[in-house]
Amino acid sequence: MMESLFVELFGLDDKVAVVTGGSGTLGREMAGALARAGARVAVLARSPGPLEAVTARIESQGGEAVALAADVLDRSSLERAREDLLAKFGRVDMLVNAAGGNVPGATLEPGGNIFDLPASAFDKVVDLNLLGTLQPTQIFGAAIASSVRDEGGGSIVNISSMAASTAISRVVGYSAAKAAVENLTRWLSVELARRYGDALRVNAIAPGFFLADQNRDLLVGPDGDLTERGRSIVARTPAGRFGRPEELAGTLVWLCGPGARFVTGIVVPVDGGFSGFSGI
Repeated sequence: MMESLFVELFGLDDKVAVVTGGSGTLGREMAGALARAGARVAVLARSPGPLEAVTARIESQGGEAVALAADVLDRSSLERAREDLLAKFGRVDMLVNAAGGNVPGATLEPGGNIFDLPASAFDKVVDLNLLGTLQPTQIFGAAIASSVRDEGGGSIVNISSMAASTAISRVVGYSAAKAAVENLTRWLSVELARRYGDALRVNAIAPGFFLADQNRDLLVGPDGDLTERGRSIVARTPAGRFGRPEELAGTLVWLCGPGARFVTGIVVPVDGGFSGFSGI
C-alpha cells in the first residue's frame, strides 16, 4: 500500500528529464534524485568530461542517463542537444534549470562602492541566470509541450536563491538575476497554464545556503573552519547549518511528479528557516 502511494504521488517511471548545469554540485545531485525516482535523465553542461562522471554515477546506481554537452547561452548548441535527446529517448517530460551562478565582477568586494560596479559584469551574471533559464525553457519546453499534450505531467523547475527575495550584501548582480528568474517563473506558469492547462507546470526552488563548488572558499577557510561570512549565514539560519545537496531531492521530485499536478507558479524555499527569520 505504501509503495503504491509513493509511486502514485512521486513516481517518474518512463519520464525523461533534462537537468542543465548538471555537472555542478547541486545539479548533479538533482539529476541523481530524478533518476532514483525512475526518470531517464539527460545531464547538460558545457564540458563533456564532468558530465561523463555524473552519468556514470547515475548508471552505477541502476539509473539511465545521457550526457549532453551544450551551453545554455548558445541556442544552436541547445537545439542540437534537444535533437540528440529526442533521437535517443523520443520525448521530454521535465526540465530543471540548474545552470547559473555568480560572476566575481558583479560582486562588491568588502568596502566596495556600488557606483563603481562594471555594467558588463552585471550583464554577464544576468545573462547566465536569466537568459540561461529562458533559452533552455524555450528549446526544451517546446519538446515537453509536444510530448505531454495528451497525457499531462510536464514540469519545468527553475532554481532561484535566497538572494532573490532578501537583500544579501555584496552579491548585487546575482540577486537581481535570481529575482528576475522568480518573476519569469510566475509569468511562464500563467502563460503555459492558459495554453496547456495542467499539462505543463512551472515552479521554482529557492535553496538557502548550500556548500557548493562556487561558494566553498567564501564560506569555509583552508583549515575547515567557517569564515566570518559563513558564521554570519549559519547564525541567520535557524537550523544552525548549511544545507546538504541531497536535501533538495524531496522538493524537486515532488514538483516534477504527479503529486504536484495542481501546483504551478510557486517558489519553494529549502533553506533551514533562513527566509522566515528576522535575525532577532
